[in-house]
Amino acid sequence: MSNGIQIHVNGEARGWRAGGTVADLLQELAIKNERVAVELNLEILDRKDFGQRGLKDGDRVEILSFIGGGR
Repeated sequence: MSNGIQIHVNGEARGWRAGGTVADLLQELAIKNERVAVELNLEILDRKDFGQRGLKDGDRVEILSFIGGGR
């Protein structure tokens, strides 16, 4: 009696809970929304939509972190 689904995060299969959002995933991975871009099934998401965008079985998520630097 599992409510789990399978998603791919940065190319790796991962179990996830049905009904979880992109924001939930970032929180579980301890990633702050302010400095990332998220692509869901080849669509780049607007940061304001992370909390409303639910993940479904088979979804492919790519998370890109921005790193400051320079001189």
